[in-house]
Amino acid sequence: MATYGRTLRRGLPRTPGGDPWPPAGEAPGAAAAASVSSEEAPAAASVAAEAASLESVSSAQPRREDAQHSTETVAPAATAAAPAASEARAVRRGLPRVPGGEPWPPASVAAAAAPGASAAAPGASAAASSPEGGTSVQALREDAQQSYESAAHTGAAAGGAPVTDAASVGSAASAAAPATGRSSRTVRRGLPRVPGGEPWPTAEMAAAIAASGADVHSPQNPSVDDGARPVAANEHSADAAPAETSVAERPAYDVSVPLPFTPTVWEGASARTRTAPRPEPARRGPFTKAQWAGVVIVGGLGVLFAAGMAVLAVRWLLSLEGLQDFLTTYPGEYHLPEGAPVGFPAWLGWQHFFNVFLMVLIIRSGLTIRTEKRPSVFWAPRNKPKGKVSLTIWFHQALDILWIVNGLIFIVLLFVTGQWMRIVPTSWEVFPNALSAALQYVSLDWPTENGWVNYNSLQQLAYFTTVFLAAPLAIITGVRMSGIWPKNAKRLNKVYPVEWARKVHFPVMLYFVAFIIVHVILVFATGALRNLNHMYAATDADNWVGFWLFVLSLVVIAAAWVAARPLVLAPIARLFGTVSSR
Repeated sequence: MATYGRTLRRGLPRTPGGDPWPPAGEAPGAAAAASVSSEEAPAAASVAAEAASLESVSSAQPRREDAQHSTETVAPAATAAAPAASEARAVRRGLPRVPGGEPWPPASVAAAAAPGASAAAPGASAAASSPEGGTSVQALREDAQQSYESAAHTGAAAGGAPVTDAASVGSAASAAAPATGRSSRTVRRGLPRVPGGEPWPTAEMAAAIAASGADVHSPQNPSVDDGARPVAANEHSADAAPAETSVAERPAYDVSVPLPFTPTVWEGASARTRTAPRPEPARRGPFTKAQWAGVVIVGGLGVLFAAGMAVLAVRWLLSLEGLQDFLTTYPGEYHLPEGAPVGFPAWLGWQHFFNVFLMVLIIRSGLTIRTEKRPSVFWAPRNKPKGKVSLTIWFHQALDILWIVNGLIFIVLLFVTGQWMRIVPTSWEVFPNALSAALQYVSLDWPTENGWVNYNSLQQLAYFTTVFLAAPLAIITGVRMSGIWPKNAKRLNKVYPVEWARKVHFPVMLYFVAFIIVHVILVFATGALRNLNHMYAATDADNWVGFWLFVLSLVVIAAAWVAARPLVLAPIARLFGTVSSR
């Protein structure tokens, strides 16, 4: 029967693209287990394989089958020699614990863990160096007897103790070698379970595992005498099977005991940490707050760059001879008709304040209507309880009515006093003069301002558009969306659909916002004190009276902005209808 030499399993390479570790020529313990020639000693080889099966559980099954098929009897000397040969194997060393470190366990620990079996080497060599292939079983028994006797004499000479016979010596040798090898074996400890922790398993658990392993692997030493030395192979295999079963049935730990560490690995693609999903950032329209900030910054820089380029381009154009003649012919304004009034009356200043006050609150309430999802307070007329609307819509429509009344009064006074000639174009020269004024504004070489007498053509067109075009358009679209509009007029609704009114009403509001911003900027950029006196003090003086009146008007507007809430509006709304909550 043939036996196979033990080879060391080689693992993954230490470097990318390298050879498997350890290298083929440097594998430790590769030749520790001596192979026995099948032609020289078939019986001894089967004994060595059978003994090695007791040593390693992983290779127990094939070697046990060899032992069961063996029909020859063997001597106990070979049983003592085989463990000695297996104990000569070196401890396998793994990957280092730290980058660039020594393979684990260190060489000193590996040397201490590998038991020496030099005392049993003579017995193994005697078993391996059997006579020729035709040697009988009786000759093998005699060789085993001689090896036991030589071992007995060697032990007596070394220890000074009397030896009765070779059987007792062989029995002692077979018991000593496995005991020495098992007791010196330690449990290999791996990497720690937590960063900076103790290697796993802990020292206490490793000692417990080693103790349980020693108890399981402690061999049963049968008494051997002269008359019972031969042991049948099938009986030996029957004894080995319970031993292997006991090795495999290692006592398990109590799973009810909590782990002495905090778990750091969970299920998932990235199983190192359990991170909560980040909440989706809130969006205002198409962008988040951070994205809106980026849009404002990038857009502002783009506008500044475009404005700078426009200023340089227009300055270059105005330096040309043809455009210089154009500016001379059309300076940016034209003379008003004869009999046009000079200056501003007091009523115009008050109308201007009320107009600003109402427009600011109208814009505020209109934006609230667009953003309000679930109104909390409602208003309904007393004679029509089903016509209930939100309190914000009622406030917006009430402001619209006041604004329309103020506008009608303004238009009447405008034509009665002749002030209409300031904002209504009276000559076709208004268009080239408006272009000239626009070029002068863009070049930052602004036209001469004398609003007490006359507006420039660009201002005149802007005021005319606001008063006679934008304001009526806002009124018409607002009425279509309000409750005043007759809902049952099907033909009128088909001609003037509410969807069109909604699409126009909001851009008109944006126009008013832009007009107010540009108007205020030009007032402060072209002589703030004089312009404020024109509107608020009705004088052409250059003092601070108009400025402080303007500040007072801002305080009143801000107070009205803050007070425009249901707590303040509800008592006022009850005077004109019924107020209810959700």
